[in-house]
Amino acid sequence: MDDPSEWLLTSEERGNPASGLPAWTEGNLVRPLVHGVTYFDRLVEEVEKLGEGDRVWFTDWRGDPDERLRPDGPTVDELFSAASHRGVDVRGLVWRSHADAMSFSAEENRSLDVEIEEDGGKVILDQRVRRAGSHHQKIVVIRCPADPSRDVAFAGGIDLCHSRRDDAEHGGDPQAVSMSDAYGPTPPWHDIQAEIRGPAVAVLETVFRQRWADPTNPDSGNPISYVIDRLRRARLDADPLPPELPASPPCGPHLVQTLRSYPKIRPPYDFAPDGERSIARGYSKAVKRARRLIYLEDQYLWSAEVAQLFADALEANPDLHLVVVVPRLPDQSGSFNATPQYIGRRQAIDLCVKAGGEERVHVFDVENHAGTPVYVHAKVCVVDDVWASIGSDNFNRRSWTHDSELSTAVLDTARDPREPTDPGGAGDGARIFARDLRLELAREHLDLAPDGSEDHLAVDPGRFVATLESRAEALADWHDGGRRGPRPPGRLRPHRPEKLSRFTRLWATPVYRLLVDPDGRPLRLRIRKEF
Repeated sequence: MDDPSEWLLTSEERGNPASGLPAWTEGNLVRPLVHGVTYFDRLVEEVEKLGEGDRVWFTDWRGDPDERLRPDGPTVDELFSAASHRGVDVRGLVWRSHADAMSFSAEENRSLDVEIEEDGGKVILDQRVRRAGSHHQKIVVIRCPADPSRDVAFAGGIDLCHSRRDDAEHGGDPQAVSMSDAYGPTPPWHDIQAEIRGPAVAVLETVFRQRWADPTNPDSGNPISYVIDRLRRARLDADPLPPELPASPPCGPHLVQTLRSYPKIRPPYDFAPDGERSIARGYSKAVKRARRLIYLEDQYLWSAEVAQLFADALEANPDLHLVVVVPRLPDQSGSFNATPQYIGRRQAIDLCVKAGGEERVHVFDVENHAGTPVYVHAKVCVVDDVWASIGSDNFNRRSWTHDSELSTAVLDTARDPREPTDPGGAGDGARIFARDLRLELAREHLDLAPDGSEDHLAVDPGRFVATLESRAEALADWHDGGRRGPRPPGRLRPHRPEKLSRFTRLWATPVYRLLVDPDGRPLRLRIRKEF
């Protein structure tokens, strides 16, 4: 593969001339941080090194100031406030959020704002979203003007909040959010963040700068919230940012493309006047090149429009398999919360199965060794062990058009020597980053040896699928048989979509389309069914 644009979007293909971002950057080093425990520990390690003149800027969907990032702390507030006292420039963009009564986090996000501001940081409650929309990006950008080799960024699906500090054993975070009773008092949580070094760090800083500098129009959407923010003296106006720094020096073999979603809103974003859907376009380009294996982990997998992309790939390539790992149940119980989600997922899975058949479409959910379901919050995609992404975005119309999202696509220049060396058969060759990411996740889900000695069961796409199916069926049979005898290895079980009555579909479908999975595209693209 001599031309990265065979897999990555060109600047023109991004579809947003005002993006201000390069097509991609070279010379990066990306490390997947699987689980909140791993990410939080690395975040603390990096922030605690910072001193006078350094910068730590973050965006978040939800932030809990009292969330402990390590068992004995510091908390989120303590980490950032201590940095501010050392002379670090601490800034945050946090979604203002909807009310807690709707299972959102308005009070928590306001508390994070207040706590950090009291110690010298600057946090803006950002509400420039469409109706019922959200700012869903989760990034931390660290810049060190005196030593750019220390620059680092973290981007992915993990918020700085309760329930995220879980590990591979999946006992859950002791500081838990309220979820469906099926997940227990400390819901197990599977998630992933990317640690990024190199020139791509400056690209993520640009993403932060664009939102910070764009007029926030704080009274849009909810004037009551605006009045509450004013009474609480929340920061609603952005102070000027310090000058931009040169890009961080090259340090690795990875090409990185920063993909985003922004809706079309009025007044428009300066940096996306017609919105941006490069996440949808980036995934579409990569998936169309798939020949053997698409591996997904996703919180939702709802939308028929998104599932059509995978269905088309399955129909076009008879040797292609689609593997999807999703939560067993929605995070919130109750008909109004859960049933519309079942509508969307059933549509998506049925569409894929119709295209590829049950023998090529494999959908699983996860449990821990105690049998408690694990909530899959990760947003990961690996295509033919070549292209990989880690992001905040889910595979649904909301994430691809309506909310603000960010995904990191990685194309490794280093080929993987393990057989098969070219699983897709197109000459691209397997790449070390993409394959290692898939195998790290496979070891956990299949209970393979952590040292890689059993990777032969998962390297080849065909054997990987066979191992998944056999271990998931064995675990399901063990449960169906009353859990007699030793528990089979593996944590995956076949996912069985809910069967819904015609009456349920009649009331839940419009709720799903209007509220759960809305469309933020310009009208012309909706009509053409394009992104």
